[in-house]
Amino acid sequence: MTRQQVVVHDDGDVLAAAAAARLITAVVDAQQARGTASVVLTGGRTGIGVLEQVRASAARDAVDWSRVDFFWGDERFLPDGDPERNETQARKALLEHVAVDPARVHPMAPSGGEFGEDADAAAAAYAELLSSLAGERAEFPVPRFDVLLLGVGEEGHTASLFPDTPYVREQGRSVVGVHDCPKPPPTRISLTLPAIRSAAEVWLMTTGGAKAEPVAAALGGAEPVDIPAAGAQGRERTLWLLDGAAAAQAR
Repeated sequence: MTRQQVVVHDDGDVLAAAAAARLITAVVDAQQARGTASVVLTGGRTGIGVLEQVRASAARDAVDWSRVDFFWGDERFLPDGDPERNETQARKALLEHVAVDPARVHPMAPSGGEFGEDADAAAAAYAELLSSLAGERAEFPVPRFDVLLLGVGEEGHTASLFPDTPYVREQGRSVVGVHDCPKPPPTRISLTLPAIRSAAEVWLMTTGGAKAEPVAAALGGAEPVDIPAAGAQGRERTLWLLDGAAAAQAR
């Protein structure tokens, strides 16, 4: 059963720095245990801020970056290199500055590429990739994710799973094309909750008073269809990293 832990930091900058230190340690531990590590990245101010803090850390070279597999929890379905893509931001923040193995970096497809404007086909291709990398004993067709990073939206969304949509209810597929998002851009690709729950550890990171209500609801056991972040849980641990404002209503 997953362990749920809540850690509250003074502000977003401290949160990002502390999360970066945690991430470096988790990756090093995974590499010592198995030789490799697998991390699922997220976007947003906090998610990218964590990567920037990893880049700036004196401990970053404790990681063998050539033996880390990188995936994404969701992506804006925009052209390759678009500054709003999570991939673009992650590369600028960290991946361009460490010795990653390009074959181990697994972005979701952009619009206008191999799949044109078909986000569903791009999602199916990512699901096929994840399945091909899953171990024989995997309960769900995705690789072993050591750490899966997520943000939380003001309405409780996580990845690109929004409340009361077919995508947050999806149980069979690991990846979906998401359409008509209430936040721009309207078309995205996202891991589903079953794929997210396959991760050993899920870290939900968010800041600000606008997040206090959904954070409290998620921690209070809300239904995922109402607060998708409530359904994002790791197999071994679910870690909430919050600033004081986001944690204000949590008990």
